[in-house]
Amino acid sequence: MTEEWIPKTELGRKVKSGEITDIDEILKSGKRITEPEIVDHLLPDLQVEFALVGQAKGKAGGGKRIVLRRTQKMTAEGPRVKFAAVAIVGNGRGYVGLGVGSSNESVPAKEKAVREAKKNLIKVKLGCGSWECWCGTPHSIPFEVHGRESSVRITLKPAPKGSGLVINDECKRLVRLAGIKDIWSRTSGQTTTRLNLIKACFNALKNLSEYRIREDFYKKAGIVD
Repeated sequence: MTEEWIPKTELGRKVKSGEITDIDEILKSGKRITEPEIVDHLLPDLQVEFALVGQAKGKAGGGKRIVLRRTQKMTAEGPRVKFAAVAIVGNGRGYVGLGVGSSNESVPAKEKAVREAKKNLIKVKLGCGSWECWCGTPHSIPFEVHGRESSVRITLKPAPKGSGLVINDECKRLVRLAGIKDIWSRTSGQTTTRLNLIKACFNALKNLSEYRIREDFYKKAGIVD
């Protein structure tokens, strides 16, 4: 609960006191968010989803995708099990975050992933950059953008209305929580590594804000920044 939150940073104290009331002020300043409660306080309507990065074992559930990735390491004391989770947070209106958490237990791993996702929150430029559409509404992205993580590369392209999310299922969670309704994509590299694929997609969305855009294109593409 944010009412019980005791800020540990200057940024957190300004948010708690009401001196900062808009998350955009923090994101545009480039200040790092180190307390997830800041995001809880300014964006209370965030949704949380977990990517299916693990695989169930055994006869009953063998091959089934699950939200926890389980690894095992042999030590002098015996096998040591560790869990990892990938969380995605977003409000469907341009704000999205991605976080990875690991722990010796499953629940703390998921909780840590959610906290990291909130601290990695970004604002995504939404618009309509498809030459087949040009409707001027923010249902897609304003222009083609690229992202990479390790050997994985992904290209996101604006799509006309009605196209849907033509993208990998795990990346689909990410772009949907960002507020994107129509998009095309192309990938290359070791895309079976789900974590790297999701990170590459997140990096592509992050790159949208790094391009300089002419003022007349803002109106033409219906960009929401």
